[in-house]
Amino acid sequence: MTLSLFDQFLSPVVCWIPLVAIAIILPWILFPSPTTRWLNNRSLTSQNWFLSQTTSQIFSPINPPGHKWALLLSSLLIFLATMNTAGLLPYTFTPTSQLSINMGLAGALWMGVVILGMRTQPTHSLGHLLPEGAPALLTPILVIIETISLFIRPIALGVRLTANLTAGHLLIQLTSTATLAMLTIMPVTAIFTGILLFLLALLEAAVALIQAYVFVLLLSLYLQENV
Repeated sequence: MTLSLFDQFLSPVVCWIPLVAIAIILPWILFPSPTTRWLNNRSLTSQNWFLSQTTSQIFSPINPPGHKWALLLSSLLIFLATMNTAGLLPYTFTPTSQLSINMGLAGALWMGVVILGMRTQPTHSLGHLLPEGAPALLTPILVIIETISLFIRPIALGVRLTANLTAGHLLIQLTSTATLAMLTIMPVTAIFTGILLFLLALLEAAVALIQAYVFVLLLSLYLQENV
């Protein structure tokens, strides 16, 4: 039973070829592409409005030099939101439920932000390792603690996204299994469990979008400290 619960998180393989790349690339076909017309259709207008509102909220507290990351972080937000929500469909695979993918994204972007801070303003970036007004006796300990917290950031980003998606998928699978098992034994209870399953699916869709936004928002906060 334990193995069957986690089988849904295994990367699908056909003829020894992992299908993670197809699961990542295929949903991008569903997005409308920009046109040269003066008036856009409703789907493209909604997509542009969502991107403009989200980008303005994320980058409003960041200095102008950090606005160069707007295209990268906006694309990352759409990528994570698409992967998270597409995994809720039946017979689909969620690439962002894999810790390796999330850690790769978090580690690479975090490292880029840290390197940017060290190149542009090394004194300010290193100043975060020692809080202002700290006692001289506690300086070595505080530097060690802040350094550890700095290196924990990419791990927290990847683990948070993976844990939230994995927990939601497991909860939906357990509830759906219980609903199917009680359908012939206790149909009334199965109806209430089915309603609960529907509400859990809505909640998981909201969690998928929120986790994508939180991932990008935390990266923007790290960027704000280094620009």
